[in-house]
Amino acid sequence: MRITRRGLGPLALGAAASVAMSESDAAELTGATDCHVHIIGPQSKYPMVEKRAYTPPEASVAQLKAMHARIGISRTVLVQPSFYGFDNSCMMDALAELGNSARAVAVVPLTISDAALRDMDAKGVRGVRLNLETGGNRDPKAAREMLAAYEKKIAPLNWHIQVYTNIAVIQQLVTTIADMKVPLVVDHYGGANAAEGYTHGMAALVDLVHARKAYVKLSAPYRVSKAAPDYKDVKPLAQTLIYNARDRMLWGSDWPHTATIPGKPVTEVTPFQKVDDAGVLNTFKSWYTDPPTQKMILVDNAAKLYRF
Repeated sequence: MRITRRGLGPLALGAAASVAMSESDAAELTGATDCHVHIIGPQSKYPMVEKRAYTPPEASVAQLKAMHARIGISRTVLVQPSFYGFDNSCMMDALAELGNSARAVAVVPLTISDAALRDMDAKGVRGVRLNLETGGNRDPKAAREMLAAYEKKIAPLNWHIQVYTNIAVIQQLVTTIADMKVPLVVDHYGGANAAEGYTHGMAALVDLVHARKAYVKLSAPYRVSKAAPDYKDVKPLAQTLIYNARDRMLWGSDWPHTATIPGKPVTEVTPFQKVDDAGVLNTFKSWYTDPPTQKMILVDNAAKLYRF
């Protein structure tokens, strides 16, 4: 499939909208969704895999609810983290506790039975995650094979595939992604390096969203930028993505902000990164202030993709 390039939109070139949100506009954001969070339980109940990149502290459902209440979020998408491997029990227990206000994205082996997948679907799982980046897997051939295998596995469920990888890998998968028959969701701005600006990799991602062949999570700007707390280098990338395909954008906090520290033993607990969740959300809103677009990204797109 041929992808038509759109490139930088006017908002990315500085002509940002200047519409302020009124109280009525804010009221329309009922159902605002955080599309990327993790729950981390006690290791005595939810042991982590031996081969993991790091060991985070605990992060409970109660803490998540408190954070969401503080910043005005009412719906949640739980994402299976790498350190639990294929054991989704912590996430599934949290999903049951949160009830109909939550959905989930699981990590499963290709050998999982169709019956098990249907059971997860009934409980609120809506996709599978391929976490390539945390394990340092940037082999496009391997990624291509995994996408094909998981696409075949989940297609009957109307699920999507969520990928965490590097922008250079995305660039090499354009044709594969364009030909997929299930939705693809790309984590964290496609794993771009915001300081590099509008690279060929970012152009490829823009092409894909403009062709409605991918969703992008506008999440965790601190993972692609070193310009906290305003993330000014992320702003033109976010605005370009939104301008080209606002109906394919999702927002996520990436709470509780796990981290790896090079050289630190994986069994030693690594503290969470200190991130102002309300500040990150407000910064995102300042990048594209048009109320209907904010509602689309924060409410409507997530409701459609995750079937709230």
